[in-house]
Amino acid sequence: MSEVIAGLDVPETAAVAEATRLIQETTSPLIYHHSRRVFFFSRMHAHQLGVKPDPELLYLAAMFHDAGLLTPFSDVEQRFEVDGADHARKFLLERGFSAAAAETVWTAIALHTTPGIPGRMGPEIASTHLGVLTEVIGLGLDRFEHDQVEEILAAHPRGDFKNEFLRAYVAGNKNRPETTNGTVNSDVLEHFIPGFHRTTTVERIVGSPWPS
Repeated sequence: MSEVIAGLDVPETAAVAEATRLIQETTSPLIYHHSRRVFFFSRMHAHQLGVKPDPELLYLAAMFHDAGLLTPFSDVEQRFEVDGADHARKFLLERGFSAAAAETVWTAIALHTTPGIPGRMGPEIASTHLGVLTEVIGLGLDRFEHDQVEEILAAHPRGDFKNEFLRAYVAGNKNRPETTNGTVNSDVLEHFIPGFHRTTTVERIVGSPWPS
């Protein structure tokens, strides 16, 4: 029997069950509950948009979207979003998903912090992005049914989410600050790390080797 929270069912597949166990074991309760809430909020956004994302791919994107904050999945220094996206793609391909499905999940994760673009893409990508925005900054929260949101929070409490998430955000990026250039991630480091100065685009243009 599938799990249902706030009228929203969790896909009952082997990949979903395995991903759930993996995220619980390799990240933290903060990231696990956060990722589950993102899935449910993404489903709610999809309903409002009138689109029908593949629920299994949407769940996998939500569960892996912040995994890169806590686990160095790659052998190269890169954005935490790409770490999570690379691991998710590997997870899907090793379990027989098509290359197209794996690429959809990769893109949803890699772009989840990028403003202005994922919302114009496919339903899994757009819904994941919007679900993250609702969870982190409350975008569209006032358009959701209060009772439905409360049921999600009862199953996956936020606790002191704002402060705990910001601490995890800093911890996941402080050792690779250059990867945050040009992204919203640099805002977090500049706020919390004394002496950190993000390189602006103006500085890059003016400081380029071109004479003019």
